[in-house]
Amino acid sequence: MLPLCYLYEALISLAGDTFTTPTKSMLEAMLTASQGDDVYEEDTDTNDLQARVANIAGKEAGAFMVSGTMSNQIALRCHLYQPPHSILCDHRAHVYTCEAAGLAVLSQAMVTPVIPSNGVYLTLEDIKSKIIDYEDIHVAPTKVISLENTLGGSIMPLEEIKRISEYARSVNVKMHLDGARLWHASAETGIPMAEYCKYFDSISLCLSKGMGAPVGSVLVADAAYIKKARWIRKQQGGGIRQSGLLATAANVAIDEVFPLLVSTHKLAKETAKFLEENYGVKPEIPVDTSFIFLDAKRSGLDISIFKEEGEKRGLKLFDNRLVFHHQICPEAVELLKESIKVAVERSRANGLKPADDASVVSGRTSYGASTL
Repeated sequence: MLPLCYLYEALISLAGDTFTTPTKSMLEAMLTASQGDDVYEEDTDTNDLQARVANIAGKEAGAFMVSGTMSNQIALRCHLYQPPHSILCDHRAHVYTCEAAGLAVLSQAMVTPVIPSNGVYLTLEDIKSKIIDYEDIHVAPTKVISLENTLGGSIMPLEEIKRISEYARSVNVKMHLDGARLWHASAETGIPMAEYCKYFDSISLCLSKGMGAPVGSVLVADAAYIKKARWIRKQQGGGIRQSGLLATAANVAIDEVFPLLVSTHKLAKETAKFLEENYGVKPEIPVDTSFIFLDAKRSGLDISIFKEEGEKRGLKLFDNRLVFHHQICPEAVELLKESIKVAVERSRANGLKPADDASVVSGRTSYGASTL
């Protein structure tokens, strides 16, 4: 076992699933990792990881990237050739809100951000209403539809993905998936990763978020596309020499953490239910996987007081977002419940009351701004 102090931040962090730290088995695997040069595709462990993830996704090839941001940005750049062009995505999508204007800087692309009419996920009707026609010279035509699954922890239904994909193909528009947490969707629904991925031309699969690897994502697609992606990866400073040290840890994450995701989801759902039943604190959207977004208005909860109470007890928090991962300790969950209890009491003492559901605008979307 690793010393408690080494894992401490992860044990008490509900701020995100990027705060996990390498497990003992990951560190041990790194000691015996291959040390080839991945720029020349000579590293055995990296090649094995890329082939493994591509196989899981049902694609021909994969390229290991240092981050989900790099993977997404290179993926979208590879689909785009000559401006003017635009990318259609959910208005909360990570590729649009949290990747440092990469689409504008790296791909010279306009973005068409779309608000889902159901408040949770995009539908074909949402997309059809916003897709940009190729014939109008006043605009930048839509060349790629970029979806995200999960987004804010919510699972996009496979049937809706099918509908959107069929439409995209009919109008010659490419499909990209930010699948940073697609592992969660697959684990929760039992739907194989390859079934989700077959409706997309490219998929970014992160291994350093809920999966717990220290570094890395794998971009998967057909072989010709991945060859181009490796070229752009090199251009953007993503060529890694002894990448096996990172790839072998990511391989262990697939073996070790992927099977734990369902139990992580169970803990998040049980916690959400407890908070609502005992303290009247409701989630903004149904808790599908490992995320809870606290609905401050409907719950009559002052989030600043909640953060103050949580941090007083040593918890690491991020606004109204609670993210569960495989290294959260039971004590942290109990401290969370205690923090909510006191925060609700203080909020009531300050005159804050829960809002009626009818008085809260439907389709709330504040939760999606925090998809990091």
